[in-house]
Amino acid sequence: MRRALAVTAVAGAAWVARRALSRRIAASPLWPLPALGTPVSGYSPRRPLRALIVSRTEPAEGVLRLTVESPELPAWTPGAHVDVVLPSGLVRQYSLCGDPADAGTYTIAVRLIEDGRGGSREAHALLVEGAELELRPPRNRFELVPAPSYVFVAGGIGITPILPMLRAATAAGADWTLLYGGRSRASMPFLADLAVHGDRVTVVPEDEAGLPDLSVLAAARPGTLVYCCGPEPLMAAVTAAAADPAAVRLERFAPPAPGPARPFTVELRRSGRTVEVGAAESALAAVRRELPDTPYSCEQGFCGTCQQRVLAGEVEHRDELLTDGEREDSMLLCVSRAKDGHLALDL
Repeated sequence: MRRALAVTAVAGAAWVARRALSRRIAASPLWPLPALGTPVSGYSPRRPLRALIVSRTEPAEGVLRLTVESPELPAWTPGAHVDVVLPSGLVRQYSLCGDPADAGTYTIAVRLIEDGRGGSREAHALLVEGAELELRPPRNRFELVPAPSYVFVAGGIGITPILPMLRAATAAGADWTLLYGGRSRASMPFLADLAVHGDRVTVVPEDEAGLPDLSVLAAARPGTLVYCCGPEPLMAAVTAAAADPAAVRLERFAPPAPGPARPFTVELRRSGRTVEVGAAESALAAVRRELPDTPYSCEQGFCGTCQQRVLAGEVEHRDELLTDGEREDSMLLCVSRAKDGHLALDL
């Protein structure tokens, strides 16, 4: 009898210990390392959110606008974007274009790119009203800095992060103008939303008026900030035309064109292997030859899925995501490379 009681006591103690350990690991997945604080760039990109698609509309040809709702959606500020996890598992980034004051509601817009990598086609085909959508909390690398005046420049779907900025600038009493270009009026979303701002907004459809006249940037008074989102040629032209290039803030859809690349080696410390990264391939591609389960998604330096800890070597960071603090000991394998020819990763 005594032996049975002892066995029961030991089993009970083990069960309590297991529950305590499970709670500890849930609080910090890297246990026994200390739990990480919220990074400067926002919440962990891997923290999932669930929301319901409550509205699906088409504000322009080839553009899908989705409104989602959930009580767990965090607050956000103009310029923020979210990672959207598509049904296939692909992760894509979309700017929030609704009103930050609408708690529990996010709005995004997706332009269909027929010859793209498949994310926009999947979104247009499968993200329907009533479906559940997985998101990751918003991050903002395009913050609206307080200023007495602004010039906003948008190209096509680049209007999405600008929309909430216009509301914020108006509410703050700032002076602002918007130059909005696109292929045609039919392809330019949110024209009806912008009409309420009157002559503060200049709409320039290319099929009617050619390319936007950027001379207004050279004439901007001191202290004016310039916010631009759109294709790379537009952003390059805006930077070149601005009276003060340091006053220009850019939001990109794709990473900047990479500079010259050299081959390098990557040591996978935990695996005890070394891989060669060719000049024409990414570290991600090379690592996945040895470790096929290495996670990735966007392959453009935006989503953070392929972020890995760097144990040795200097990184040439080419991403648009990591903060300076995060870059001290990690990298995104899809775009970043070694500066000195060798890196060691915690893989």
